[in-house]
Amino acid sequence: MGWMTKQATLYRMVMPGHICPYGLKSKHLLESGGFAVDDRWLTTREETDAFKAEHGVRTTPQTFIDGARIGGHDDLRRHFGLKVADPDATSYTPVIALFAMTALMASAASFAVEGHVLTIRAAEWFISFSMVVLALLKLQDVDRFATMFLNYDLLARRWVPYASIYPFAEGLAGVLMTAHALPWLSIPVALFIGGIGAVSVFKAVYIDKRDIKCACVGGSSKVPLGFVSLTENVMMIAMALWMLGRMM
Repeated sequence: MGWMTKQATLYRMVMPGHICPYGLKSKHLLESGGFAVDDRWLTTREETDAFKAEHGVRTTPQTFIDGARIGGHDDLRRHFGLKVADPDATSYTPVIALFAMTALMASAASFAVEGHVLTIRAAEWFISFSMVVLALLKLQDVDRFATMFLNYDLLARRWVPYASIYPFAEGLAGVLMTAHALPWLSIPVALFIGGIGAVSVFKAVYIDKRDIKCACVGGSSKVPLGFVSLTENVMMIAMALWMLGRMM
């Protein structure tokens, strides 16, 4: 017996200065689903606008299966029963990825220096690397971070410039703690910003019961304020106290 390959028609923008990424993703999705794709390129802005007007759509790519319009990339995913991400949904993925990578980095550094993965130095590096990476995310857009930070930080609300200083202070403390350098500076900085941060988060979440987003991974975070931000600040405090104890 013969068999018939499933057919789909895909219209997507392929121009000299722009190839639509969602068009490529739609083509891959169709081919992965066993479809033979009639890949039709829209090669000019005029051609694209004419296609949109003809079919009464606002965006491309557009997929047709058995003559019926399925829609854009998200519509195609829904058609196949696949999950479509909600851009406004709460997500812990950035935090999980961050701490997983800093843990691996700390383990790798420990193995390279001491020949073992699980060492006290690895634990120290995990915290200090995490501080540096968290600061890096904030420093990508300091103003945006500061705006979100002002929603809940008690000191920043009284002295606004502190919101912009915070990521630099966190990064400085993290770098110095990684190197075990200038503890007279890194320890008080970590204790200060970590202490104020912990109190601010605890008050906002557990006393005032506010439902707001955390600025811990930058100003575009969808991570809710609470355990993660509190953990960030407690880690800084713990690292500072640990280093202080080693000095005594």
